[in-house]
Amino acid sequence: MKKIMFLAVVAAAIPGAALLAKPAKEQARPQAFEALVRCRGIAEAAQRLACFDSAAADMETQAANRELVVVDRQQMRDTRRKLFGLDIPNLNPFGGGSDDAEREEEVKTLEGVVASAYQDGDGRWIVRLQDGATWGQTDNNMIALRPRPGHNVKINRAAMGSYMMKVNNQPAVRAKRRI
Repeated sequence: MKKIMFLAVVAAAIPGAALLAKPAKEQARPQAFEALVRCRGIAEAAQRLACFDSAAADMETQAANRELVVVDRQQMRDTRRKLFGLDIPNLNPFGGGSDDAEREEEVKTLEGVVASAYQDGDGRWIVRLQDGATWGQTDNNMIALRPRPGHNVKINRAAMGSYMMKVNNQPAVRAKRRI
């Protein structure tokens, strides 16, 4: 009887998992950008220039009002690095690229330098990096040598949304990003 109930639960979960596994739809580009691109199709030079001037002014106004944000690939990488380890929804703030490109850009390892470290009431280490990120140890494994300012830290993405933190090439401990 238990086996049948387990199979029924698994069978009911499969369609839901398939929905979650579908790739996200490609995001439409902002209207202001599309208007600028459409200007290229105007044959007459004076009209094309007027279109470009108008579209550029509209984009500048939207950017000034924070309705439009323009970022380059390096800014995306920097932002992904800063968000590494934070438990935030997968909102994809950088548009809908291909899945392969997204995986290639995904941050899997973070290297930093200890700015400060202290132990909480349970003897677990809280480590603040020079970039401002704070990581807290979540397991009870011992870090033999106290983390000190200037020590190198390497944090790797591990299984099931967890992270492993190595301080000064010591054995890794489980850690979680703190806000």
